[in-house]
Amino acid sequence: MAFTPKFTLDEIRFGTDPGTFERAIGLYENKKVTKIKDNTISYTAIVQGTQPYQVCVEARRYDYGHCNCYIGQKEMLCKHLVALAIAVVQDGRPLTPEEIIIAEYPEFSGRLGELTANELQQVRSEITKAIRYIKPYRGPSRTWFKYQDSLSEGCRRLVPIVSCLPVSQQTAGMLVNLLLRLDKKLRNGVDDSDGTVGGFMYSAAEVLQEFAQLDPSCISTFTKIVESETCFEWDEELVRILDEHR
Repeated sequence: MAFTPKFTLDEIRFGTDPGTFERAIGLYENKKVTKIKDNTISYTAIVQGTQPYQVCVEARRYDYGHCNCYIGQKEMLCKHLVALAIAVVQDGRPLTPEEIIIAEYPEFSGRLGELTANELQQVRSEITKAIRYIKPYRGPSRTWFKYQDSLSEGCRRLVPIVSCLPVSQQTAGMLVNLLLRLDKKLRNGVDDSDGTVGGFMYSAAEVLQEFAQLDPSCISTFTKIVESETCFEWDEELVRILDEHR
C-alpha cells in the first residue's frame, strides 16, 4: 500500500530529538508498527510498546496526532507516534545508515576538494532552508519550548551539511559566511538561552580550525571575521590562527 503523507523523513529526522527518534527507529525496524490504515487526512496504527498503543498521526504534520501511552496522553511527541510517521514515509523500506544517524555536532570531513557549481548551489540552498528555523523569538512564553525545538531543528539540519564539506578556500569561505550569519541572528533577537545555536557555532569553528591545518590557504578566509562585527567568542581561535599566519 503506497502512502502519500505531506511530511518527509528529513522533517521527522531533524525535527525530533535524537533519543525519541532512535527509539522510534527501533520500533519501526522491529516491526512493532502494525495495522496501519490510511484515513486520507490521517494515519492510524497499533504500535507495540510495553503494551499495544493506539496511535494516530495527521497526514499533513508528523508531530500532530495522538497516542494513548503515558507521554502521548500529556500531548507530547512520543516514540510511538514518530514510529508510525516513519512507517508511513518508508512504506516498508529499510532505512539506510545515513538516515538513521543524527550527529549532534558537525565533524571534519578530512578530504580536500571543491564543490562543483551545481553542488555549490545545492549546499547554499540547504543552508538557507536550515537557517529559516533559526529566527528571532517574539512569541508568548507558552510557545518558548516549541521555539527552542525550531532552533534545534535548524542546527540539526546544518550539521550534516558542514560535515560533508570538502576542504578548500571555497568551502572555508562558505563556512565563515554561515558563522557570521548565525552570529548576526544571535545579535538580532534569536533567544539561544539553552546554547543550541552557540554550541553548533563553536563546533563549526573547530571544523574551520581543522580546515586551516589541512589546507593553510583556507586561513585567508578568516580575514572576513576580523572585518565583521561579532559579539561571541567562537571566533577567538580563528583570529589567533590568522594573526599567526600573517
